Amino acid sequence: MKLYNRHFFLFLSLLALSLGQSYAQDQRPNILVILCDDLGYSDVGFNGSQDIKTPTLDLLASQGTIMTSGYVAHPFCGPSRAAFMTGRYPHEYGAQFNLPPNSETIGKGIPLEETFISKVLQQSGYYTGIVGKWHLGANPEFHPNERGFDDFYGFLGGGHNYHPEEYEPRYKAQKEKGVEVIWDYLKPLEHNGVDIYPKEYLTDALSNHARVFVKEAARKDKPFFLYLSYNAPHVPLEAKEEDLALFSSIKDEDRKTYAAMVYAVDRGVKDLIATLKETGEYENTLILFLSDNGGNLEHGATNFPLQEGKGSTHEGGYRVPMFFHWPGHIAEGELFDHPVSAIDFYPTFAALAQQALPQGKKIDGKNIWGDLMSGKNPHQNDMIYTLRHWEGYTDIGARKDEWKALKSGEKWELFNIVLDKSEVYDLSKLYPEKLKEMVKEVEEWSQSNAEPQWFTPLELEEIWKDKNMATFNDTFKIK
Repeated sequence: MKLYNRHFFLFLSLLALSLGQSYAQDQRPNILVILCDDLGYSDVGFNGSQDIKTPTLDLLASQGTIMTSGYVAHPFCGPSRAAFMTGRYPHEYGAQFNLPPNSETIGKGIPLEETFISKVLQQSGYYTGIVGKWHLGANPEFHPNERGFDDFYGFLGGGHNYHPEEYEPRYKAQKEKGVEVIWDYLKPLEHNGVDIYPKEYLTDALSNHARVFVKEAARKDKPFFLYLSYNAPHVPLEAKEEDLALFSSIKDEDRKTYAAMVYAVDRGVKDLIATLKETGEYENTLILFLSDNGGNLEHGATNFPLQEGKGSTHEGGYRVPMFFHWPGHIAEGELFDHPVSAIDFYPTFAALAQQALPQGKKIDGKNIWGDLMSGKNPHQNDMIYTLRHWEGYTDIGARKDEWKALKSGEKWELFNIVLDKSEVYDLSKLYPEKLKEMVKEVEEWSQSNAEPQWFTPLELEEIWKDKNMATFNDTFKIK
């Protein structure tokens, strides 16, 4: 970014914030978060995709700033989304596993003591909405309407089938048979607690309601926060025939369907942008686009040039496609190569809303706005963590500046992640003291990890009883 551009955008942003008290509430930015589910790092055009078409996302990215080192806090969707909503690592409040399917049967969710960013923005005068996937607790006390969202349109579980002409009959048949617990993916969607039966392909239904929300928000004398939480391209791989036809050159059936599902998201975003422009909200809307974790390599995704994918502590598991867009505020056509974490968005959004953080609440993220404007590293000398427990072992990824300590399986490795984002060249033997220093820091952080409140699958509870999974005695030994 040219220096004068950086200073210009920094000046505009600081001026807007400094004059905040003299502005009416509706002068604060709208905040639109577009989150995909299991979207691969290289499965969008702005990150190099050659076979998947994402023209709308590519245009927005080119008119904004792409975060080349955008991270989420966990390589699975539930904990990742919890981190985004709380500004904290989910390991610290026992949410380091996905909630199990039909989680209402265990009666648990993200602790009520954790104030969500939606509640912070709602209390600051924002009109707040979530469209799509929740996955943070299905019981009434954990419902989106109780966690700071004025409007909820979507589903409470971890996923859903896409074609209503297929899932509705299956749901009704099971209902008639008196099946007590019906699979999450077949249940009706809901709108603020009322069951609804949209007839569109699911991604289209979500995109359409996002447009309804924006139109409703435009009629209010207040800014809005919209969390457009797509479940595409998460399995089951189901696409519309007209979208599939656009990718007939792709021979692998999973990849073809996956590509069509990603394109459906792009179509929906195109229509949403048109609605923002029609309502006069486009110029004052900050758009953040990202995925909740890396692409699922078993179901059509790619994460090139990153190693591995969803569930992994390699870069492909939790380094995701990400960009910011806000006309006149975010620099156009720029790459921001410094690390940014999804836990940063909580304090950043609160600052843009001119709202103080909840008193006494612990926040792991940082307000990155000033550094983003000036092109500086917001996490200089900070460590960015991810940690995944699974069936008797713990995998860890920890980045600090240009270094990354990785445990995937039995041994620790060390990479210069700036020069080697594909994690090919293990430097642990050349820099053993650096690795020891980083492992020690991760071990100290792990002491803050709480015992899990639930497990996925539930059989892992037996393993937890046998071993201290929060720290594992042998996890931090360098082999």
